[in-house]
Amino acid sequence: MTVPIIPLAPEECAPLPDAGMGALRTERGNLPLESVDVTADVAGLIARVKVVQGFRNPFDVPLEATYVFPLPDRAAVTGFRMEADDRVVEGVLKERAQARADYDRALAEGRRAAIAEEERPDVFTIRVGNISPGESVRVQLTLSQPLPYEDGAAVFRFPLVVAPRYIPGSPLDDASGDGVAPDTDAVPDASRISPPVLLPGFPNPVRLSLAVNVDPAGLDLREMRSSLHVVTAEGTSVRLRPGERLDRDFILRLVMGASTSLVLVPDEEASREGTFSLTVVPPDGEIAREPRDVVLLLDRSGSMSGWKMVAARRAAARIVDTLTAADRFAVLSFDHLVQTPELLPDGLVAADDRNRYRAVEHLSRLEARGGTEMLAPLERALELLGESGRDRVLVLVTDGQVGHEDQILERVGTALSGVRVHTVGIDRAVNAGFLGRLAALGGGRCELVESEDRLDEAMEHIHRRIGAPLVTDLSLKGEGIDPIPETVTRLGSLFSGVPLTVLGRYRTAGSGEAAVTVRGMGADGRPWERRVVGAVVDNPAVRAIWARAHLRTLEDRYACGERALESAIVDTSLRYGVLCRFTAFVAVDSRVTAEGGPKHHVIQPVETPSGWDMPMPFAAAPASFSPAAASAADLPADVAGAFPGGPVFGGMAPDTPIGRAAGAVTPGLWSTPAAPAARGGAAPRRARPFARPARPLEEIRSQLADELARLRAAESLPVPERRRHLSDLGSRLAAMAAYLGGHRELSELAERLRQAERPETDVWELWRRAVEVLTALASGRGEGSVPGPGGEGGIPPTGPGLPGDPGEPAAPGVPDGPGEAPPGGAVPGAPPAPRGRRRTDRPFWKRS
Repeated sequence: MTVPIIPLAPEECAPLPDAGMGALRTERGNLPLESVDVTADVAGLIARVKVVQGFRNPFDVPLEATYVFPLPDRAAVTGFRMEADDRVVEGVLKERAQARADYDRALAEGRRAAIAEEERPDVFTIRVGNISPGESVRVQLTLSQPLPYEDGAAVFRFPLVVAPRYIPGSPLDDASGDGVAPDTDAVPDASRISPPVLLPGFPNPVRLSLAVNVDPAGLDLREMRSSLHVVTAEGTSVRLRPGERLDRDFILRLVMGASTSLVLVPDEEASREGTFSLTVVPPDGEIAREPRDVVLLLDRSGSMSGWKMVAARRAAARIVDTLTAADRFAVLSFDHLVQTPELLPDGLVAADDRNRYRAVEHLSRLEARGGTEMLAPLERALELLGESGRDRVLVLVTDGQVGHEDQILERVGTALSGVRVHTVGIDRAVNAGFLGRLAALGGGRCELVESEDRLDEAMEHIHRRIGAPLVTDLSLKGEGIDPIPETVTRLGSLFSGVPLTVLGRYRTAGSGEAAVTVRGMGADGRPWERRVVGAVVDNPAVRAIWARAHLRTLEDRYACGERALESAIVDTSLRYGVLCRFTAFVAVDSRVTAEGGPKHHVIQPVETPSGWDMPMPFAAAPASFSPAAASAADLPADVAGAFPGGPVFGGMAPDTPIGRAAGAVTPGLWSTPAAPAARGGAAPRRARPFARPARPLEEIRSQLADELARLRAAESLPVPERRRHLSDLGSRLAAMAAYLGGHRELSELAERLRQAERPETDVWELWRRAVEVLTALASGRGEGSVPGPGGEGGIPPTGPGLPGDPGEPAAPGVPDGPGEAPPGGAVPGAPPAPRGRRRTDRPFWKRS
């Protein structure tokens, strides 16, 4: 048979403007996400933000659309709304498992619904289901965020794209989300944080508008500067130029003065409780620095290619140049390997001229390559810093694009709390949430660098923070109000040019003037104090921002091993109406709009982050190593063989029908074909736990000695305060036991101490037992690291025939998934579940 080939006339095949390879267009548009509108109202150092996302169904069947997007990592999401067909449905904050169940049920019944979930402190997912053909749906998020302030300038930063993240570990059998990276044993929710990435040249699929209205609120506003975007200004309002893409953070710097203040926000009129926000401007002056031990970690992985590697080398060299001959230092560069300067011995070396020159020379030769294996260099840095008696400082220079944040925090979080940690994030779409968490654990600074022009200013800030603080050992004492100790954010120290901000809850303690006195020890060894009188205001954003900060602290402790905190996290989130990783907003329409649920599912591809090297179709791989531009066959043998099990650079390589049709990047380095994504609310799989290796007790012996000293110093406290002290000690000891991979004596003591605040507990006997156990362990007379219950590191074993093994049927009477329960409604031998919540052995991020 002969088939004639008839040429098309030009008017029959006119190209789409700016269309790249793989571009898809229907009569109703390209992709479901049509618009993103951001409106921010800044008052002083707080921003109230409204984000509206517009979705449209371009298909002929009901659609479920998924969008993975970023928000500021310190923002408190307090509202969610869905608008469609002249109907407005307010979202309700619920425990995450319950919200998912409500969403899935609504879709199965043919009703329109939307759900908003937090995957990371700065990564969120919205799903909108049962969008009718041709219909438009708008979802709105309301949030509040604090503006960091330093050296006379506040910064409003709003992220616009989720950058691809390095995903280590061995792939699991199925997926918990719709992303392109398979879940792994190290990142069991990788498919939820790895949206496909659009090819370069794809027409701008989303209309972006962003406006910021600034009210100085009595502060002296002198200048406004946009760092990465062209804006138009009218008075104190700034608007983004039309046509911009969602490929980099929006950053607005506000040059203005700051002042010491205390803001009090009562819960309600005549309430005796409320939230406070304290800002203390540091005293003037510089002081001589004490000798320090400094370890510098430089990320040289493939995602750091281009301008980021140049900036990272400069930043690292600046840090080395600030050291003095009295200091000791080490430089570790890492990708899949950890390397040190060739001409320097292992370990800490004196920071003399010769050693600093050799370190800078080594840094100047580094190029980007490989994957971001961050855990090993962090552990090596902590080993080098040890217990020297000097000021111990760790500086991490990276873009932070890793997916296994929780695994890193679980392994090194406890140890980092004894070291001053500073992080330098270099990217136009940086993983600010993770870098901020690391810095917070070590009481250090997180500095974000979005361009080479900002590098010198940022490094000056880090230089100042590496130096000695002006005031240390800070404490608060209320007058007319009593700050509630367990709710107060970390006090830290006062550094030159950096105001101290403290948030917390309080109870009124009289009818007189409300004030707080901040006390500390000055650098000259003399006591220092500042009294600040409070002003009562009606600003719910203060309460929301405190709740978000408190939730993040609890979540970090959970990630470090304190699993008993889950109930407290959920209760705090629901009480204050602030979204967290254990809860979700869900909005369900009462009207039926479809039959049998959505027939098509689309995950919205995202932009290539600005400044990233991405592959062009059919182009040869460049000579330099790029995580998105080579195949495994092109790699050096030591790189190609370094990742048994197939690490993934999440989001680089969607091999899905919608990814190919919409112009998403095709598979490249660090990618493996994604497992079939869970669709339409299918139940996520049971995660395989990763084993924590047992560690020797010597690693925490000094911390145990510190805890013992604090315990003995608190013996004269009143009984109620002693109960609180013991309860708090129990939470810290539980984290230490988890860090060791399981320790019987520590775990048993921690469990007993957690009961200290119960009236029936004998506080004197419990105090005596705590002193006895800590004395034995701190002196080396206690037992070493032992496996916890259920196997090495306290992790329940899995394997063929064992309940919980993926792919194996559950034992009779043991639930095998969501919605199933053994006879009688409980797992035999398990502790009772909290009332109103379903018990599950799955990590919270895997729940359906």
